[in-house]
Amino acid sequence: MTASVGLPPSQFPGGTAVSHLAVYDWSTPDGLQGGSAHVHLACTEGYVVLGGAGRLQTLSSAGFAETQLTPMTVLWFSPGVVHRLINDGDLQILVVMQNGGLPEAGDSVLTFPPEYLGEDSTYRAIAAPRPHADLTPEAAAHRRQQLAVQGFLRLREQVERDGQVALDAFYDAAAALVRDRVPGWRKLWADGALAAAERTGEHLEVLSKGHREHLSDGRLSVVGPPAMSFGMCGRLLSYPATPAPPASGS
Repeated sequence: MTASVGLPPSQFPGGTAVSHLAVYDWSTPDGLQGGSAHVHLACTEGYVVLGGAGRLQTLSSAGFAETQLTPMTVLWFSPGVVHRLINDGDLQILVVMQNGGLPEAGDSVLTFPPEYLGEDSTYRAIAAPRPHADLTPEAAAHRRQQLAVQGFLRLREQVERDGQVALDAFYDAAAALVRDRVPGWRKLWADGALAAAERTGEHLEVLSKGHREHLSDGRLSVVGPPAMSFGMCGRLLSYPATPAPPASGS
């Protein structure tokens, strides 16, 4: 008889992660309001718009695009899509992130101007959540936002003028910045999303033999209140990975 284990209580389904995002209403260099443009190199990101109004500006191999965001809009974008959120009025989003833990481990590069992307130490000095003791987390996030939007606007002009070659130069810089982090990402992926997919395979194997032992391992997991941080796109309420103890009774 094949044995199988239930889904670990510390892992959200599929090894994903969820958070609530209140997009910044801070002014940007082009007179709009919103967050810091950036790109993910290994993870797909999904949005469920909960309220308000806004836009998602993207740069990809298809060029520049702008997508309207209204309540109940659902969209996602794969690695390599440079994205920028614009807040047209109290934009609130539920973010579903592939490979929970990888973005927190650095799977993102902000679209700073090229002079900030050539050296890891130069980039990290600006990209860190609080690079200097004299900066509050909010002030550091605001500085990142200003530089990232400046770089995004320049990159957009280059992409509209030169096409894919402009994106390739940015991709090269981004890949170089994260290269040394990949071994750590690989372990997070193996313990998270890969393990979840393999566990589904185990369950299917058990069921194909007419067994159902893994169902007895089913359990409820509940996480506590989220913690607020100043993310790249807005005030981020991130839910803890470790669930609370199971409630007693029914």
